[in-house]
Amino acid sequence: MPGLLESYPMKLLILSAQDLRQVMPMAETIAAMRAAFAEVANGSAIMPLRTPLQTMDGVTLFMPAFLQESGSLAQKIVSVYPQNPRHRLPVINGLVLVLNPATGLPTALMDGGTLTAMRTGAAAGLATELLARPDSRTLTLFGAGGMAYDQVAAVRAVRDISEVRIVSANGESCERLAARLRAEGLDARSVRESAQALSGADIVSCVTPSTQPLFHDRDIASGTHINLSGAFTPEMQEAPPETIARSLIFIDQLEAALEEAGDLLKPLHAGLIAQSYFANTLGDLILGRVKGRKSPDDITLFKSVGLAAQDAAAASRALELARQAGVGQTVEL
Repeated sequence: MPGLLESYPMKLLILSAQDLRQVMPMAETIAAMRAAFAEVANGSAIMPLRTPLQTMDGVTLFMPAFLQESGSLAQKIVSVYPQNPRHRLPVINGLVLVLNPATGLPTALMDGGTLTAMRTGAAAGLATELLARPDSRTLTLFGAGGMAYDQVAAVRAVRDISEVRIVSANGESCERLAARLRAEGLDARSVRESAQALSGADIVSCVTPSTQPLFHDRDIASGTHINLSGAFTPEMQEAPPETIARSLIFIDQLEAALEEAGDLLKPLHAGLIAQSYFANTLGDLILGRVKGRKSPDDITLFKSVGLAAQDAAAASRALELARQAGVGQTVEL
């Protein structure tokens, strides 16, 4: 219709990575994840499986979601290009577009790489809050890339962590992360051997694109809580099948896990576990439909492949907080 855009100009709030960090503390991000997983579990999230577009050098993922209870409507476009660091570019980057659910008009555009790191960390933090032993103090982290810092921040938000051990194929990034955490007053160090890093660990968080297990099952002690947040394809794998088989498992969503969770699909196809091993979701736990840790000796495990509902919930909350704080730049299209 002629003149429609003149009558209804689209005003878009732009939120940079710095803006998101400024307005969205980890506690708020964890709260957004709690709401998102509950909506997924109760069926009020409209969320098609993400669409991957593979190129010769990486993959771009398209992830739309509408959360009917909260009214959060968003589309994330995120790219994962493993060779980007050679060009001094991040492995994970992208954008999140937030739309008004009443009109469909775009309302905000924000840095997708930062939001992804924040919400991925927050999901692991939420799982840690619900499943890890209350007396957990030592965190072992596998991976030191762009997603790693938020994994530590999220676990620290829910448990009194006194020590962090970091294992990474890239020793330089490992040392940088350890130094950053030490500057915040945390006892953090780079550890080369997985067995040494896991000795006495209460919580293990993995955020890598590995296609092989990062550690041996024998090094996981009873009572450990594990977050597997990195692998997101059937070919990827962060934990050994033996650990999967003896863990109390929680996932983000069954349909997504059956499509993408190599950590679960590999032992499933090998006949080591049945699908019933990973029938429980974090949302079911939040809603009280299932029980979590039953004993201090249980090994609990949260396997996440990442859901668009998480992005929609986090982006909507970030937009709300940014408006309250007057943060971001508004452009008119």
